[in-house]
Formats: sequence, C-alpha cells, structure tokens
Amino acid sequence: MLLYLSRWAEIRKRESMARNTKSASNTATTKTELANRLFFRLYQCANMLHKTGTRAVEAEGLTTQQWAVLGALSRPVAKAGMSIGDLARYLMVSRQNLAGLIGRMERDGHVAIVPDARDRRSRLVTMTETGRHVWNDLAQPKIRAYYDQVLADFSINDTTHALHYLLKILDNMKRIDDGASDLDADEEPRD
Repeated sequence: MLLYLSRWAEIRKRESMARNTKSASNTATTKTELANRLFFRLYQCANMLHKTGTRAVEAEGLTTQQWAVLGALSRPVAKAGMSIGDLARYLMVSRQNLAGLIGRMERDGHVAIVPDARDRRSRLVTMTETGRHVWNDLAQPKIRAYYDQVLADFSINDTTHALHYLLKILDNMKRIDDGASDLDADEEPRD
C-alpha cells in the first residue's frame, strides 16, 4: 500500500510539473502573440496617422512630419528656435531625414535657419511669421478637429491610460536605442 501511495504521489507530482511547464509555455506564447498584435497595430496606427493626418492639413501645404516640426517649434521653450540636432532628438528622427524636411519647409516659408545669438557658429531653426500664421490660424483648428474625430469614443480616462502605456513603450524603446548607440560607439572601425 505504501508503494502504491508513493507511486501515486510521484505521478501526481509529474502531472503537476507538466501542467506548470505547459502553462508557462502557453503564457510565453500568449505574450508573444499579444506583442505581435500590439506592434502591428502600432505600425498600422503610425501609417494611418501619416495618411489621415496629412489629409487633415494638406490644404495648408503641410504633412504630418511638417506638422510635428511646427508643433515642436511652437512650444514656448523653442520660441528662439532649436538646433537641428535638438529638433532631431526631440522628434526622434535622424538629422539626415530632418535636414531634407527643414529644407522644404524653409523653401515654403514656414521656417528659417538663423545664426544662434549665443554662438554665431551654430544655427537655429525658427518658425517664420508665415509659419506661425499657418500653424496657429490655419492648421490648429483642423488638427483639433482631427483629434476629435480620432478620439471620438475615448473618455479623458481612456486617453490618459493610452498615453501612459504609449509613454512606457516609448521609454523602453529609448533604452534600446540608447543601448544600440552605446554599442555603436564602442565598435572599432573595420579595415
């Protein structure tokens, strides 16, 4: 009888371990599947933001990228302008991509590149009067209407939660990017 109970206990223990292993495997699979869905939805949202956001402001001659630049330059802290490097870091884009965009915006009269009063060797991107008019008077009402449409069934609480989780994802991505930058700096040039 003792041998039977011992074997029975051993069988139950193995079954329990198998269930726990299967549960952990299912949890990992579920987490991966959810991550795939989440990141695919973020990708779709980014594409739709570009498409529908540009449509919202195209009558003003703007794209979503130009909208982001004007938004960054419209902040009180950027009233005197921003360097290309600071603007690129703020928008989280490469300097190369931003340079072409700024060139087009300068051509369209929305921004100007001026010497930095504190350091004449440096140059700052500033919003022109035309850019301010386009941003404040023409684009802002359309951007607000766009936000209202996109967030139509969101409560303030929903929007706050969505922003909270997006900021957590963004912080984690920044850590990854910072780590990659650290690795890039540590790499030795190859011959």
